[in-house]
Amino acid sequence: MKPPNADTIAAIATAQGRGGVGVVRISGHGIETLARKILGSLPVARRATYGNFLDENGETLDQGIALYFPAPHSYTGEEVLELQGHGGSAVLQSLLQRCLDLGARLAQPGEFTRRAFLNNKLDLAQAESVADLIDANTIEAARSAMRSLRGEFSAAVRSLVDELIHLRMLVEAMLDFPEEEVDAGDIGRRDSLLNNIQSGLRHTLDTAKQGSLLREGAHVVIAGQPNVGKSSLLNRLSGEEVALVSDIPGTTRDVIRQTIQIRGVPLHVMDTAGLRESQDAVENMGIARTHQTLRRADLILLLLDAGKGFTVQDEAILEGLPADIPRLLVINKADLLGGKSPIEPGCNPSVCVSARTGSGLEELRGKLLEAVGWRDRESGAFMARERHLRALTLAQTHLTHAHTVLADAELFAEELRLAQRALGEITGEFTPDDLLGEIFSRFCIGK
Repeated sequence: MKPPNADTIAAIATAQGRGGVGVVRISGHGIETLARKILGSLPVARRATYGNFLDENGETLDQGIALYFPAPHSYTGEEVLELQGHGGSAVLQSLLQRCLDLGARLAQPGEFTRRAFLNNKLDLAQAESVADLIDANTIEAARSAMRSLRGEFSAAVRSLVDELIHLRMLVEAMLDFPEEEVDAGDIGRRDSLLNNIQSGLRHTLDTAKQGSLLREGAHVVIAGQPNVGKSSLLNRLSGEEVALVSDIPGTTRDVIRQTIQIRGVPLHVMDTAGLRESQDAVENMGIARTHQTLRRADLILLLLDAGKGFTVQDEAILEGLPADIPRLLVINKADLLGGKSPIEPGCNPSVCVSARTGSGLEELRGKLLEAVGWRDRESGAFMARERHLRALTLAQTHLTHAHTVLADAELFAEELRLAQRALGEITGEFTPDDLLGEIFSRFCIGK
């Protein structure tokens, strides 16, 4: 499948602003003519060539290195020319305008990578990982994106598809010859293949969820009564004074957000207004926002005062939390206990800390990661997006349905087909054009 527009495109491929080096990238047909106008000749393929970049009058716009990649051995699969000059904004804009004057057009966001996908240089999951690698905010996220870019995620998906195809072939053969008795060996092979696929899919989905957590992070909301130390805990976790701390109850009126990293996993931690009955209209507005924020959380930290123990008010707050959202009870002000054991609520996981001294914080960090579903893995996670998780979950649903219709070979075969189609959407085998437009529109202009 070729790109719908095979014309020549050009864009600045380096970040905006002042820099030591700037790159203008050109891809498409007619590269030789453009190169002769700007460089005087077409550079030797895949060899850095130093020279002058010329304007329409033969005057030097800039000096730098030119790299030429003939098709199909280039990033896009087309002829590609990269002009690497000085990183000044005026210089790069002049060089880009020179390319446009010679017949190239300005590339759309993500168009270089979209052409790589359409020319089978990358599958869709790999193409998306290019943007994820650029956007990665932690080392772990960057490593995860690189695994996906190298094709590890795609290879896992294709392995599942290959097994599904094998199973579908067996089932279709059983459908094509209904008059022949199906022997026990075929049934056993069918059931074994189905179980293997489901097991592999569960593993892939689990690993993809880890990558999604690295990419998106998790939203953690700190809740509790006033003056239990919610703002102090946020400050201690973030390592800076991001929230105002006061002994006056009701100081926090709005949601305060701060992103932290624990072992490379981003967590978006939110400090909220204390939950209590109040006659203050402004404080009640803050409490209403707390309840709204709690409903959107991935994890709720219910903070308790160690000196007071688990009070009736704490019990009321706990019972009022959204039932479908995980929660972790954190007993703060442990430094006031003098070595005594705090009064802990039963049947709820808890951790004892002191936001003032920092004791127990390392245990809390580990509990946070565990509660949001992170697990350290030697093999590493795949960088996955929400659409990947939806596709994997849909395939899992179809395979579960397939188990329930084993006696009806035609329905069983249809569920297998739908599962394969869902997996094919991940790598782009079955992907509507409007989804491609949405995906690549989020890329950088020069990528």
